Amino acid sequence: MYKLLPELVVLLGVVGFSFAAIQRPDYDDTPNPKFLNPFWMASIPDDQPLSAITMPGTHNTMSLYGGVYAECQTWSLASQLRAGVRFLDVRVRHVNGNLTIHHGVSYQWAHFGHVLEGVVDFLHEYPSETVLMRLKEEFSETNNIYGAVVDCIHHYAYWDLLWHSRLVPTMGEARGKLIILQDFTGPDLGIRYGSLDIADDWKVPTLLNLEEKWQSVYKHLDAAPSGNMGQIFLTYASGAGVFAHPRAVAKGINPQLYEYLQAKANQNQRFGIICMDFPAAPMIQMIIDFQLKEVVKTNKPDLEHATFLLRQMIKHFAATK
Repeated sequence: MYKLLPELVVLLGVVGFSFAAIQRPDYDDTPNPKFLNPFWMASIPDDQPLSAITMPGTHNTMSLYGGVYAECQTWSLASQLRAGVRFLDVRVRHVNGNLTIHHGVSYQWAHFGHVLEGVVDFLHEYPSETVLMRLKEEFSETNNIYGAVVDCIHHYAYWDLLWHSRLVPTMGEARGKLIILQDFTGPDLGIRYGSLDIADDWKVPTLLNLEEKWQSVYKHLDAAPSGNMGQIFLTYASGAGVFAHPRAVAKGINPQLYEYLQAKANQNQRFGIICMDFPAAPMIQMIIDFQLKEVVKTNKPDLEHATFLLRQMIKHFAATK
């Protein structure tokens, strides 16, 4: 019995009923970021492919309600965007053509239209930026959200706001655009989510499994600098389980992520999208600072890179015609 006591303490320790807000360099569950960074993409060269950019993201971006097992963020969408977040993870429940925001069973007191309005407002204010949005169906199984998504875009945004291609754009092409990472069936609305190189080992049964989770994050981040430069890398630092809710996992993983990035600070590397629960402004700033000073060019470009060059040639021909 006594041998089990440490494990019981760990397990019971994550099922707390009240939490004092914390604002650390790596973790923040207070209502507002310590500082903002709304137009950091303005300094990125126009010819830089989006796949070469390192950017911060939030997992279950709109999950601010529902208790410790549902809540993944405490900042509003507007605050996240102004803090520097550029990847949004949005989950919609589809009922009779209506798209409400959910995290599992937990309704998040928002509609997909509210998300679109928030992105439109931000990009109008900061046209130098772009926003990537993973969009998927949650807590419903219609497998047919395409029409409802299109209706919302027409009603709450506008068609030209979107990047209408599966190809990865350059920063110049992406400015002022919402890039939907399409995690649902139907005609193309943007880039297919499955085309990204993704590490999302989100299942963390207990806090005793934090090291396994960190190893997944660590290995994918280590692979990103030498990975396919024509492909967007996406690493989820978030996770949860029955005995490890999102806050508890973030409190354990975010410090390791912070230390990892701190150790790489002087290296010219890309890490792709780093997606987190409860990120802090200093962590976001550290991720933003990882921008390639020069895009890595290979002697033997792969198919994605060749497609990118062809697209640039077509664009140049059209402009001079």
